Amino acid sequence: MTPTGSEAGRSPEQAVESRPRGHRQRRRVAVIIPAKDESRRIAATVRSARAIPHVDLVLVVDDGSEDNTQHVAREAGAVVVRHSHNRGKAAAMETGAAVVAMRDAPDRPPRTLLFIDGDLAETAVNTAPLVAPVLEGVTDLAIALLPPQPGAGGRGLVVGAARRAIVSMTGWTPTQPLSGMRCLTREAFEAATPLARGWGVEVGMTIDLLRQGYRVLEVPCELRHRPSGTDLKGQLHRAAQYRDVQIAVNARRARSAASSVRRTLGPGERPAR
Repeated sequence: MTPTGSEAGRSPEQAVESRPRGHRQRRRVAVIIPAKDESRRIAATVRSARAIPHVDLVLVVDDGSEDNTQHVAREAGAVVVRHSHNRGKAAAMETGAAVVAMRDAPDRPPRTLLFIDGDLAETAVNTAPLVAPVLEGVTDLAIALLPPQPGAGGRGLVVGAARRAIVSMTGWTPTQPLSGMRCLTREAFEAATPLARGWGVEVGMTIDLLRQGYRVLEVPCELRHRPSGTDLKGQLHRAAQYRDVQIAVNARRARSAASSVRRTLGPGERPAR
């Protein structure tokens, strides 16, 4: 598992040496769970997430659920905030990070952020391997590599498109570019905001961080979640994924092209009409 990123980023040795003695003992992790209509699985997910080492806060962002997700999550021990209507995964992630920041103590390092899906149930604790590389300064963003999921019905079209986009824009080849289980530093999260909307959030985050010199690492995790099948609902989900990934990628390509034009022209110059 070799981290990747720009040489401009600090080496793991520099990152560790720059910390005050006892720093690792003070580090805390907040689990953020964006969730919509997950009342059947959210309790098990919350309870399992609370068992992850270094976790002292599990926060569920109920993104406009029509069931009792918020109540079940709260009863399981989570702090719960709720969107009155569905705003999408990226908005839920940003809300969660903002709430964690408000709960961070000013005299302590900010909590490391661990984002997980609400349907992991009892396997949520298996995202623990993502935490250590971030806390130890080995990487800025750790992404879960999931084993093959029983019942998954996709043909890899969206994954392939996402992978090619990341390779073309950063030079790094991810194995699972759409994996939503991610642990990252507060600094890295803020560098990736505003997040890409919809299902393009993971691809946008990866591209943005790599292009800014942050290090990214994929880590195998034994996780099980509810995969999308081959029925109409599953096909519509993958179509929405593909659309949002393309929107995220195209926005970053346009941004990169505009930046290149500005560098070429120099300050104060304008392109010819």
